[in-house]
Amino acid sequence: MKFGHLVLLVLMVALGGCASQGSKPDKSVAFTGTGTLIIKPITFQKDAVVRDAVKQECDLDSKLSGFIKQSAAKQYATILTDSNSEAADAQVLALEFEDVQGSGGGAWSGAKSVTVKGSLSQKGKVLGNFKARRYSGGGMFAGYKGTCGILGRCVKTLGRDVAEWLAHPTANAVLGDL
Repeated sequence: MKFGHLVLLVLMVALGGCASQGSKPDKSVAFTGTGTLIIKPITFQKDAVVRDAVKQECDLDSKLSGFIKQSAAKQYATILTDSNSEAADAQVLALEFEDVQGSGGGAWSGAKSVTVKGSLSQKGKVLGNFKARRYSGGGMFAGYKGTCGILGRCVKTLGRDVAEWLAHPTANAVLGDL
């Protein structure tokens, strides 16, 4: 195998796990958003089996809120993540973690995944709902990444998935790796 082919193969593997299959948003596009989005505090589903260490150390809830806010910034004039936020005409995004597979030991303990479900409403009317999942084995240099780092990659991609769905919410949408 030629060196150039090897480099290309390594890059393709490195860009694998939890990478969005769509193209990245064009950052040169002008702001088009109007209205307000409120992202409610993200919870863990009551019957979800998630390691306590993951809940306490990985900070997945605030990371997901932040990634959604970052990815949807051009779609809304204002995005609020405060639990006490209210706006009469705001769209409200409610999310919960349905499943988080994150054994300790980083990439050496197997692939990691995050599954969320969510709904978007406005003035009490549901505009759409979805279920989304992303998984990763850690990508290139996975052996040097911890469990929270790998789960963070999944959450970042989920943030982009949710932001894309927010542009055109539908009922019972399936996002990501489902």
